[in-house]
Amino acid sequence: MRVKHWKKMAAPIVIASIIIVYYIGMAAVFMAVPGIPTAIKILMIVVPLILAAVMLGVLISRIKEIQGGEEDDLSQY
Repeated sequence: MRVKHWKKMAAPIVIASIIIVYYIGMAAVFMAVPGIPTAIKILMIVVPLILAAVMLGVLISRIKEIQGGEEDDLSQY
């Protein structure tokens, strides 16, 4: 039964992982850019990290939906 769920969870995990790595990479690049005022630099680091955290939350929610048998989100509408 778990093997069936892994096939359905593969795409969300891969896509979410790529997006999370992208956001964390953006934050790392903004940390390395010199000459930017501190307030703007903090904002440019915090926003991508918040987006990465939200993406992780969405991924966890989607995994729970798939494990609960709700593979198709459109059936709710």
